[in-house]
Amino acid sequence: MSSAPLSGRTVLITGATSGIGYETARLLAERGATVLVHGRTADEAQAAADRLVATAGIDADRLRAFAADFTRLDEVERLAHRVVAEHPRLDVLVNNAGMAAPERHTITPDGNEIAFQVNFLAHYLLTGLLEPTLTTDPGGRVGRIVNVSSSLHRTASIQWNDPNRARRYSRLAAYAQSQLALTVFASDPRVTAVSVHPGVCETALMPLYANEGVSPAQGAAHVVRLCDPATEIVNGAYYDRDERVEPAAAATEDRTVKRLSKLADLLVGHTATA
Repeated sequence: MSSAPLSGRTVLITGATSGIGYETARLLAERGATVLVHGRTADEAQAAADRLVATAGIDADRLRAFAADFTRLDEVERLAHRVVAEHPRLDVLVNNAGMAAPERHTITPDGNEIAFQVNFLAHYLLTGLLEPTLTTDPGGRVGRIVNVSSSLHRTASIQWNDPNRARRYSRLAAYAQSQLALTVFASDPRVTAVSVHPGVCETALMPLYANEGVSPAQGAAHVVRLCDPATEIVNGAYYDRDERVEPAAAATEDRTVKRLSKLADLLVGHTATA
């Protein structure tokens, strides 16, 4: 991985208080980027930023704490508005926050299956609301989006008539559906995005994959590489760690991309990426 400095660049990482997100924040901040550290609560986000200063020697001036509970879309909107107000130019958005679907079918206050909302819909909404910061730049730079996805997207299907899986719920199927949706979203022509499976890492999600995995830092290195402007990207590309491979066929189908955006617009309550 390149170790070129990233000073002058600003990156927002969702789910940056632990695991791959935290290690991505550390690696980018060590290279000089200003990192917006997102957590579920303000206390969690600030604690992660403080930990980066105390244990990794990161300059506190390069870290900003932001909070939003992704089970509540109104909090996602408030997060986006604050980012736009305080950081009108964003170089990279890392859509990393994720959760394993629970054993029992769970609906958020917004009326969506919880894994579908936290892993996909919240990021869809956030990305759309941050679009002005990712594309408005006097120097002509266009920001990029890195979706931290999963190889399990290959096992998934989107239940178009029942995305909440109310009729037939399986936690693994619900999680895989959310990862397929996130991967499909990278092919949306309205955004400049890629998806990456960072490998099976020792995080809270590991039980969905295997009994052992690599460290979160090793997984984060694959995310960081895609944040680097020296790494050229093609919209919609999918990476398995550092190798570009073809995603599931549905992930790049124009009809699926359009259908998903219509569904997501409906579920988040308005056109998020207008």
